[in-house]
Amino acid sequence: MIRVLIAEDMHILREALVELLAFEDDIEVVAGVATGPEIVPAALAHRPDVAVIDIDLPGQDGIAAAAELRQALPGCRVLILTALTKPGVLRRALGAQVAGFVPKDIRPAELAAAIRTVAAGGRAVDPALALVALETPESPLSRRETEVLRLSATGAQPAEIAERLFLTYGTVRNYLTSAVTKLGARNRVDAIRIATESGWI
Repeated sequence: MIRVLIAEDMHILREALVELLAFEDDIEVVAGVATGPEIVPAALAHRPDVAVIDIDLPGQDGIAAAAELRQALPGCRVLILTALTKPGVLRRALGAQVAGFVPKDIRPAELAAAIRTVAAGGRAVDPALALVALETPESPLSRRETEVLRLSATGAQPAEIAERLFLTYGTVRNYLTSAVTKLGARNRVDAIRIATESGWI
């Protein structure tokens, strides 16, 4: 029996996934959560084989949660199920070493097959998304520039970002300036727009 955790903030969709997977003889949903920070504690409590995670979760995005889950419970493999299909998002997910990445409009039988593939140690990546990701340039931003710009996109001011990332105010300002320059943006807001549209943050 493949034990599955589902992380999806839309209650109706989470319940629908649970009901659909209940028809599969070899799959059992052992936990369902609605936010990013709930994923690791639920996984440690229920020990799933596969975590099906949406990217756009409250509190912590699914990719960051997947990276933490890999550290906390290496035996649990992650399948990203999302409506965010930008190539940069797929690159981020693969960088976090997720085992699968499929769109939310996938058919139920295909989702079950993807879960089985991931549970068996394989990869399940939507072919169309993979092709687009290969044809799209990688983010020019460094890891720190990405972190700073991502926090800035949430409305956090440089002083707050500095405190959260244990950096100086000046360092944060330098990261924001370099991100604007690398993206050829007019200002910080434009840089956030470019990076978001490209799926880099």
